[in-house]
Amino acid sequence: MKAAEKERLYDVLKKTSGAILGYTAQEFTAPPAFVDDIEAENAPCAEQETIAPPQVESAPPQSQNSAASVLSSGGASIDSVNQKIAACARCPLSQTRKNVVPGEGVPQPLVLVVGEGPGAEEDEQGRPFVGKAGQLLDKMLAAINLSRDKNCYIANIVKCRPPMNRDPAPQESQACRSFLDAQIHVLKPKMILAMGRVALQNLLDTSIGINKMRGQIVDFNGIPFMATFHPSALLRDESLKRPAWEDLKIFKNKLLEICPDYDK
Repeated sequence: MKAAEKERLYDVLKKTSGAILGYTAQEFTAPPAFVDDIEAENAPCAEQETIAPPQVESAPPQSQNSAASVLSSGGASIDSVNQKIAACARCPLSQTRKNVVPGEGVPQPLVLVVGEGPGAEEDEQGRPFVGKAGQLLDKMLAAINLSRDKNCYIANIVKCRPPMNRDPAPQESQACRSFLDAQIHVLKPKMILAMGRVALQNLLDTSIGINKMRGQIVDFNGIPFMATFHPSALLRDESLKRPAWEDLKIFKNKLLEICPDYDK
């Protein structure tokens, strides 16, 4: 295959990946130097001296700043991702929603908070966590010096309201997953806080319940991750407030290790 043919194929794969994910994947941020393949009929005979093909030096690893600059130049931003979410019709939830709920917060958050999906008030306003559970979430975050207005971004597993506030179906969560992955890629949070069983199980692709996983710091693609009870569970059962507070203290201590001055 000629170098020009390889380059054209590479461009097609890059554009297809970007259209699906909503951002330029890391694999496509540093194009390789393509060379023509050596034709079989021109290969050296066994008794002849073998000439090694030219070695192509791999690009040096990119720093976080250079990677961010590639994203910027490619036009990827949280706004561009959210515009794709607003136009989505991948699953039946798009047919029953009043408003899509992409997410809300600062563009360079310390923490990404992930819930399960919009409720009735979120569907009305197009904003995440604005009902009673959202008001409690704001208080929980404020208790450890976090806020959607200052250092957090809040999103959900699915971006449209499931009817009757039921759990998202697997196919609905899967339809939205690339959007959440794109948000994580663009926002680059220092930590992720999953609110409740649905967020935990979908993000970690596990069937383990919230009671077994809550309060544990685990790795999510290089990002420290912790799950705790959903605020709506605390509204239903006040006995969960104490363990949820203990979880938040663990989360804060880990965040202080990463960003020692964040709460000042």
